[in-house]
Amino acid sequence: MKIVTKNINIQNEVFTLTNQRALFWKKEKALILSDLHIGKTAHFRKNGIALSDQIFDNDLQRLSVLIEYFKPEKFIVVGDLLHAGDNSGVDKFCEWKNQFPNLEFHLIEGNHDKISKKLEAKLCLNFRDEMLEIDHFLFVHDFQKTDEKFQITGHIHPGFVINSMVKNIKLPCFAVSENQLLLPAFSEFTGLDTKNLPKKGRFYVFTDAEIYEI
Repeated sequence: MKIVTKNINIQNEVFTLTNQRALFWKKEKALILSDLHIGKTAHFRKNGIALSDQIFDNDLQRLSVLIEYFKPEKFIVVGDLLHAGDNSGVDKFCEWKNQFPNLEFHLIEGNHDKISKKLEAKLCLNFRDEMLEIDHFLFVHDFQKTDEKFQITGHIHPGFVINSMVKNIKLPCFAVSENQLLLPAFSEFTGLDTKNLPKKGRFYVFTDAEIYEI
């Protein structure tokens, strides 16, 4: 797995984009991502659709490599950590997380995060709320049109269509506008929304080998 990075400046702060669907904020020593959707494959299997756990295993492997690369002190998930409550995928995630006992775990709740008190204790969260404010930045799962703060969000699973002579290619991306940084879905087992992107934005499209601005 190759990690490609690109630094961008927002509100006089440097953020590092990666081609592995996550963001690093050096000042806060925070690894930031959205839409991990833990338990999605288990949920599909429960409903009669045979999917391999390897999909989720790959997500956790990428996450381990990013933690080793950046050595963060905080792990911030901007919503949809879970897909459908508690299941075997959550057990696997908790077992994986035990490798990093000193890593603070912050969850901004998304629409899929239906978490009981029992499940919250199981996940060992340091912070759980509908939003988190750090300095001039507001972390919230879905963009709040009425809020004037710069928002770091998820939810949309943004994608961008590259037009070519041969065929159109759809790729995941980060989207940056005047008051929003929209994160790609961290899980590769998600669709891409190419329609509901921020207006007048800069789009940082990535592949396994590169990141480039559109």
